Amino acid sequence: MRSLAGALVAIVALAGCGSAAAGDGSSGVNGLVVVGPTCPVEQVGSPCPDRPLSTDLEILRGSRVVATVHSGEDGRFRVALAPGPYTIGPKQTSGFPIGRPVQVTVKPHAFTSVTITFDSGIR
Repeated sequence: MRSLAGALVAIVALAGCGSAAAGDGSSGVNGLVVVGPTCPVEQVGSPCPDRPLSTDLEILRGSRVVATVHSGEDGRFRVALAPGPYTIGPKQTSGFPIGRPVQVTVKPHAFTSVTITFDSGIR
């Protein structure tokens, strides 16, 4: 249900962006957002994997925000974009977790996969 809600948020966000962002729907980005570390001390034999993060992301083409998308509880998002270069980064830019923008190039008639990692601040 939450994944459906995330998808609907992405569709609504793109509706206001016009065809420059959404293209014809045959290309875009499939993404996963994770946060880590999730344990204060990582030890051999006791893994502490990154966990999915539900958050808002902005998608920029040049310096212009062309879409906003929300990753679901499973950290996944999908957004239709016209072919070209984009920067995907956190909408929130202060406080933890801290995410770094990721550069991605969308190719015609394909969805590019990307993982965006946030730093939890745990040390």
